[in-house]
Amino acid sequence: MKALLKVNNLRISFCRDGKWHEAVHGVDFEVFKGKTLGIVGESGSGKSVSNLAVMQLLDRRKSRIESDSILLEDKDISRYNDDQMSEIRGKKIAMIFQEPMTSLNPVYKCGFQVMEACRTLEFENSRTLENSKILKFKNSKVLKERVLELFEKVKLPNPEVIFDKYPHELSGGQKQRVMIAMALVSNPKVLIADEPTTALDVTVQKEILKLLKELQRENGMGMIFITHDLGVVSEIADDVIVMNKGAIVERGKTRDILDNPQHPYTKGLIACRPPLDYRIERLPVVKEFLDGQWRDNSQVKSELLVTDEARKKHHEFLYSQEPILKVENLRTWYPLCRGVFSRIYGHIKSVDDVSFDVYPGETLGLVGESGCGKTTLGRSVLRLVEPTSGSVIFEGKDVAKMSEKELRGYRKNAQIIFQDPYSSLNPRISIGNAIAEPMMVHGIEPDAKKRRERVCRLLEEVGLEASHYQRYPHEFSGGQRQRICIARALAVEPKLIICDESVSALDVSVQAQVLNLLNRLKKEFNFTYIFISHDLGVVRFMSDRVMVMYNGKVQEMNEADELFNNPQNDYTKKLIAAICKVE
Repeated sequence: MKALLKVNNLRISFCRDGKWHEAVHGVDFEVFKGKTLGIVGESGSGKSVSNLAVMQLLDRRKSRIESDSILLEDKDISRYNDDQMSEIRGKKIAMIFQEPMTSLNPVYKCGFQVMEACRTLEFENSRTLENSKILKFKNSKVLKERVLELFEKVKLPNPEVIFDKYPHELSGGQKQRVMIAMALVSNPKVLIADEPTTALDVTVQKEILKLLKELQRENGMGMIFITHDLGVVSEIADDVIVMNKGAIVERGKTRDILDNPQHPYTKGLIACRPPLDYRIERLPVVKEFLDGQWRDNSQVKSELLVTDEARKKHHEFLYSQEPILKVENLRTWYPLCRGVFSRIYGHIKSVDDVSFDVYPGETLGLVGESGCGKTTLGRSVLRLVEPTSGSVIFEGKDVAKMSEKELRGYRKNAQIIFQDPYSSLNPRISIGNAIAEPMMVHGIEPDAKKRRERVCRLLEEVGLEASHYQRYPHEFSGGQRQRICIARALAVEPKLIICDESVSALDVSVQAQVLNLLNRLKKEFNFTYIFISHDLGVVRFMSDRVMVMYNGKVQEMNEADELFNNPQNDYTKKLIAAICKVE
């Protein structure tokens, strides 16, 4: 079979401090009609940048792209200029980007943005047709119908409502689905999907993967699927290549790679995913496989297995204490208004009569689909969003009745790690100063030298380098930015940390490091976590108990292993059935 896209000996260099440094070293791959190529590897391995180079989306002033050829339907596009590339981008080859918030224009409604993509495409395709055909595609009513069809295809709830929403009014998962709809406007020959399901909950993830496979069958579309989730790769990819430090270390059929990996790096990537059928003390990391510490998964299981008896004993101690946090009948409702006088005609019940306790040293997992109220609940607990009613009691004090001074102390003791690392960091402040700033606000480490040393230690603990202190957020990948946000939250040594999808942007290896770090710090400092995530494998590994939410209400709450092994609620059963597993 002839390849739709064939990349030969791709090399990419970047200029730093006046010198050129090669980041991608002679990469070759092919994409075939109706087939999916999975590309996996850690952040910085060259996955995304290789495909940005194929699309010619890298800054030519700071990058140098060389290759023997990049053949798209037998035409070498490696020497195409901007005008030539604009003729094929979005039509023959399209890309879904990793961060939807930076890809969507914040000042335009979501429906309008997708409608403009439809309008531009159809106008270009209709240049040679009669004027009546062009006018048809200019008609806003026709375009709106097409956009609503796309929104339905990507399983957006209430497409008519989403059409008139701005990007900031949507959840991370909903924004990602808008981007997927935009990329599918043209039915491209080749679709490059860069972490397209990272922000999606498991049920929608399953639906999107199914949708992409259906589109392949209908249109014969070839696809490159970039991801750090090997469970997703096992669901969608026919072939897979594994990248490390800008080079391909292993390639082959997906089942062959997952069942019988040969390279230690690949073995490490597979082993550092949280297991679903047993519990281990900590997750192995890739470096340990490369150093020869671990041979394979069976060795990891035999040496790190946590017994049911040990876990039961730990829980008896946890729940013998007084709760650190009590949430009682919490409601957070948003009014729906219309008319000149903004008359309230209803409410969105994001959090609707939720009650639970959290104990010192516990990790409470919180799961549910996008829009179920998980994030709103976390922000209501911190009073970043004012609850409509109910109470939040932290260490015996009602958060709603705290003075401004008391609330500042509460904010030190209760921190949040946000979902979107890009909008969480000030682009004008170096990451070292961003981590040091909350320490200064709360009077921690007044000595500047000691404060800087502490920041450097935190950077190293989350897998970055002390030399990164003076760098700015735009110089880091999405996963690296999230690690910076985690270091900033840990800087003030809080008692309660709400992790809102805090590891969703991380590749599996770095995710394992961060989860191990969070667990180690919990033991050392008796931290308490509310861990919000759509990755059920991660939630099970981290959590003592798990709470399941749907439409603002708690559906089920139980000990983590018991809930996963014996779910009682139909919605919980649906969530667990949707997990993408590496078999």
